[in-house]
Amino acid sequence: MAKTPLDRTSRTYVAGHRGLVGSAVLRHFEGQGFTDLVTRTSSELDLRDRAATFDFFAEQRPEVVVLAAAKVGGIAANDTYPADFLSDNLRIQLNVIDAAVEHGTEKLLFLGSSCIYPKFAPQPIREDSLLTGTLEPTNDAYAIAKIAGVLQLQAVRRQHGRHFISAMPTNLYGPGDNYSATKSHVLPALLRRYHDAVAAGDDTVTNWGSGTPRRELLHVDDLARACLFLLENYDDPAPINVGTGSDLTIAELAEMVAEITGFTGETRWDTSKPDGTPQKQLDVSRINELGWKAEIGLRDGVERTYREFTDSRMAGTARNLS
Repeated sequence: MAKTPLDRTSRTYVAGHRGLVGSAVLRHFEGQGFTDLVTRTSSELDLRDRAATFDFFAEQRPEVVVLAAAKVGGIAANDTYPADFLSDNLRIQLNVIDAAVEHGTEKLLFLGSSCIYPKFAPQPIREDSLLTGTLEPTNDAYAIAKIAGVLQLQAVRRQHGRHFISAMPTNLYGPGDNYSATKSHVLPALLRRYHDAVAAGDDTVTNWGSGTPRRELLHVDDLARACLFLLENYDDPAPINVGTGSDLTIAELAEMVAEITGFTGETRWDTSKPDGTPQKQLDVSRINELGWKAEIGLRDGVERTYREFTDSRMAGTARNLS
């Protein structure tokens, strides 16, 4: 496909710019010279509100949209609040994509998730595995919402001829992540757990599940690069995977986190808790063939992320003491 560089003066709306993904996209686009970036916080614009979303698009008329806004969480949150994950994400996607069609947006990138693929899809997971099997039950509601977003974009392309595309990132981490004890994903949950154990002088850490599931992890700054790359180099109805092409067990990841945080005690596994999908490694051959590859190694990325986490904790403590 021919490269179609984006005009850096195009009005570009980054939906969800305060989240893990959206903040990275905003940083990268600013660094690449975009001069008309539009953002709104959730308090300024509730994308679940259809009328408010349409009014925003009518006023701003963005030419490019990166749809990174979503209700997200780890295995516990997805399993506990499935109705919220389904309802909120469906409304956000429908409102933004419909408003983009109505008000002339030419390019839109919808960010999904690797959880859209069947629980037992052949590994590494190819894009054509979509809708070929049963989903992981602990996050099926979120996955169904994201699948609906992919199909909506495909319908928009057929009916309206817009250059709307979708990308499916693997598990993400990096600055701006959610370190909640109950709502975080696997890596931030591990970083917080081991960090707190070191701070408290604990000699054991207990993690969910068996530690045997395998996970692929992509630094969010690499995803941000991929977003711009795809907007300029990809124009196809099929979703495209974004990842590193390699994975490791959660137990191996926990061992790495323990080393980085300085934890020297014992790691235990609570097998009464769910493991989730046994393996979720993406086949990234399509995006690699287009010319994009992840650049940030896992160890380096986790060390950077941990420094950012501890720096933010220290800054928060200083603010509380002042």
